[in-house]
Amino acid sequence: MKTQFNRRHFLCGTGALIALPALESIGFRPFAVAAEKAKAAPPKRAVFLGIGFGITKETWFPDLNDTGADYKLSEGLSPLTRHKKDFTVVQGCSNQYSNEAHWGSTFWLTGANRYSVPGQNMANSISADQVAAQQLGKDTRFASMQLDSSDGSASGHGPGLSLAWDQRGKPVAGFNNPLKVFHKLFSADNLPLAQRQAAIAEKRSVLDAVLTEARRVQRGLSKTDNDKLDEYFQGIREIETRLGKDEDWLDVPKAKAPLAEPAPGLKGRNEIELMYNLIVAALQTDSTRVMSYRLPGQELLKSMDVTLSAHNISHYSPGDRMDASKARDKAHSELLAGLIDKLKATKEADGSSLFDHTALAFGSNISSIHYLDNCPTILTGGGANLKLGQHLALPKDTPLCNVWLTMLQGMGIQAERHGDSSGVVKELQA
Repeated sequence: MKTQFNRRHFLCGTGALIALPALESIGFRPFAVAAEKAKAAPPKRAVFLGIGFGITKETWFPDLNDTGADYKLSEGLSPLTRHKKDFTVVQGCSNQYSNEAHWGSTFWLTGANRYSVPGQNMANSISADQVAAQQLGKDTRFASMQLDSSDGSASGHGPGLSLAWDQRGKPVAGFNNPLKVFHKLFSADNLPLAQRQAAIAEKRSVLDAVLTEARRVQRGLSKTDNDKLDEYFQGIREIETRLGKDEDWLDVPKAKAPLAEPAPGLKGRNEIELMYNLIVAALQTDSTRVMSYRLPGQELLKSMDVTLSAHNISHYSPGDRMDASKARDKAHSELLAGLIDKLKATKEADGSSLFDHTALAFGSNISSIHYLDNCPTILTGGGANLKLGQHLALPKDTPLCNVWLTMLQGMGIQAERHGDSSGVVKELQA
C-alpha cells in the first residue's frame, strides 16, 4: 500500500505520533537502519596492562643495536613469536618525574610530577586510559572498567586503586575479583526498575543538599580553602555524570555473557587468564571500550610454585632469583600471547577481528632491579594506527607520555599533549 502523507496530515497527527510505533509510511525503515548500523565501522577500543616490579633486562629486551622489523626476539618475549609481526617493542622511554623504585604503575599512565602541588608529597594527574574513556566511553554502559590485582602492594604497583586516575589525579577503584567483574558486566539487576530509579533520585537529592551547603560555606573562605572546595565540586560533578550514565542505561538489559560464570577463588596465572577472557568479553559485547588491568605479581609467582617474594626477585642476580624473574617474564608473555589469540579470533560484525580495532599496551614504570629508566613497553592491536612488527629504540629518556600521546591520537582522541609529553613518536605512526 502506498500512502501519501502531506504536511497537513503530519501536523494533524503529531500528537498521536508520540504514542504510535515508528511507521515505515513516514520514512522509518527498521531493516535499513539495522543494515546501516551493521555497515558502520567497529568502534575503537583501548586496553592497558600494567605490571609492578618490571622485567629481567638481560633477557626481556631485544638487543639495543638490533632494531627494525628483522630484529631477533628476546628470550623473555619468545612466547610471543607467532605474533611478532603484530606488536612493537619500545625502548628508551621513561617518566622524568618518577622517583619511587617501588611504584610500578602509579605514574605509568600519567607521567605526573608527584610534587607538583605545593604542600603535598603525592599528587597525580589523569591517566591515558581515562583520557581515552572521555571520548570512547560516551556510548557504552561503562565508560571504562578497571581491573586490579588480588595481591595489593605486594607486586610493586605503588599507591592507587587500579591503573586509572581521574582528571583530578584521584585514584579510580578497580575490581580485583573475576567473579565480581563477570556479574558487573553481565548479571541482571534484580531490583524493579522503579526502585532503581528511586535510588538514583535519592542520590541526586543528597548531592543537591550537599552542594547547597558547600556553596553556603564557600563565602568568606581563603583562596587555599576555595581551591580545595573547587576540587570537591569537581568530584560532585563526576558523581552526577556517573548517575546520569546509570540513568541512561536503567532500562537497557545487559549483554548476554559470551563465557561461563567463573569459579570463585582463582589466583595467580588462572586469575590473569580469566581476567583476559573478561576483557575480551567486555569489548566483544561493547559493554565498555576502555579497559585497564593492574596485574598481580606475588600471586602469579605463587601459582608458579616460586617461594621467593616478588620484591626479592626484583633484586635479582645470577641464580635462583634471576631464574624466577625470567620464568615470570615468560609467563607474562605466554598470557599476553593468549590474549592476542583471543582478540584475533573474536570477529566483528563486518568480518574484521576485535584485534583490528583494539589498541593494547603492556608494560611498567619500573624497568628492572628498581631502575626507572627504559620502561618496558609493548604495543599491539590495530586500534591506534601504529606501526607494528618492529623493535624501536628511542633516544634515552624519551617521555613515555610521547608513546601514550601517539596512541591516543592514533585512536582519534583529540589530545594535544599528555603528562610530560614533548610530542608524538613519529616512528610509531603507520
